[in-house]
Amino acid sequence: MRMKTVAFVPVKLNSERLPMKNIKPFTNGEPLIRYILKTLQQVSAIDEIYVYCSEESIKAYLPDGIQFLLRDAYYDLPTTKFNEVLQSFAQLKDADTYVLAHATAPFLSAASIALGIGKVNREGYDSAFSVQALQEFIWKDGKPFNYSLNAIPRTQDLEVWMVETCGLYIYRKDLMLKEGKRIGKRPYLIQVSKMEACDINTEEDFYLADALYHYGRMTGGLSWTT
Repeated sequence: MRMKTVAFVPVKLNSERLPMKNIKPFTNGEPLIRYILKTLQQVSAIDEIYVYCSEESIKAYLPDGIQFLLRDAYYDLPTTKFNEVLQSFAQLKDADTYVLAHATAPFLSAASIALGIGKVNREGYDSAFSVQALQEFIWKDGKPFNYSLNAIPRTQDLEVWMVETCGLYIYRKDLMLKEGKRIGKRPYLIQVSKMEACDINTEEDFYLADALYHYGRMTGGLSWTT
């Protein structure tokens, strides 16, 4: 029996660090939100795609086939917990599995999203999320955290850490509605490339992403830039 899978992109236009970032266009490109939405449309396992926003003006930026769901302005407040946003969506739109994606992660691939959905829907994982491998010299509290100054290893011999990219989360309905969690006890970690891990929060982040966008256009490395 096919699992109903619903994807959604929560959008708050009044972002604090970079106002209106979700609809800010790349140079010679489209509004930021369109890229992740076009990628979601490439994933056949997704049955419905929504943008969850408190302002109807966002509808002018959505590709054909994307549905709009109005949310209460309460969920835009800086004091609102993000899990409240996720739970409210799950209460409004029924599904077996939810795919939470962000406009600020425009380079996530359809393959990574499909992989995560498959792990949750067919292989018994209760959740999945995107991660990037980190293998660097890390300091904490003024001293080395993962190596010794007396025996400095090669970078490739350092322990590998997995860091959430915050771009993609996939989870079962019960996990969110009964436990209020987007990551469960048996999650699958979707390891993504550095490009896919790009996450835009600040103006500097946007400039770097803009450069990656143009690199993708020149090399043909991103399907929605061709």
